Amino acid sequence: MTSTVAGATAPADLSTRDRVTQLLLERGATTAAQLGSALGLSPAAIRRHLDAMLADGDVVAREQTVRGSRGRGRPAKVFVLTEAARVRCGTHHYDNMATAALRWIARTGGAEAVAAFAADQVAALEHRCRAAMEDAGDAPLARAEALAGALTAEGYAANASTIASGGQLCQHHCPVAHVAAEFPQLCEAETAVISRLVGTHVQRLATIAHGDGVCTTHIPAQSGSTVTTVRTDR
Repeated sequence: MTSTVAGATAPADLSTRDRVTQLLLERGATTAAQLGSALGLSPAAIRRHLDAMLADGDVVAREQTVRGSRGRGRPAKVFVLTEAARVRCGTHHYDNMATAALRWIARTGGAEAVAAFAADQVAALEHRCRAAMEDAGDAPLARAEALAGALTAEGYAANASTIASGGQLCQHHCPVAHVAAEFPQLCEAETAVISRLVGTHVQRLATIAHGDGVCTTHIPAQSGSTVTTVRTDR
């Protein structure tokens, strides 16, 4: 049995592989067990797909990052889409001219000029998101949920969730990840925007540009603060 994808005849299990790719795109680093559970596949079946994707260079395997104390034994392996796979998914639409332009700005104006350029670039995004959050109220976590919706409308595939230490904003797409890998000022400017829009200080814990599967921003469980302390992992 075959199915047609993008006008070509392909094996039927390509649809399952596409579902694996979509889950990795949405969730970032994910274990084989989590993927199998979400897709209703046996360990052997999910391993077969992951092995094929590893062989094709679509995913890489790494040890799971565990923050804080962890139990005995080695951390579970997690799988992450490679940059080449993300490009094919349409998650990066960047131009080499952007990198060349930023290098020129850095040479002629220094790091401060790059930071000013980055702030100017996200100003319009901040304006649009602020307008979309008018009815979100003042609570940081409620504002984070509204911001996630606004960012999703901008193509960032964002979501917000509540965790024990506050809230978490995740962005599964980054249109400038390739450029931001060289110029972290882009991430810093975006994080500052998130802080101002949410209305409290935030911490950027992970970024796609830094090699993580998802851009993750932590929102501490405290209200009333308008400090804009920004930490971007490099």
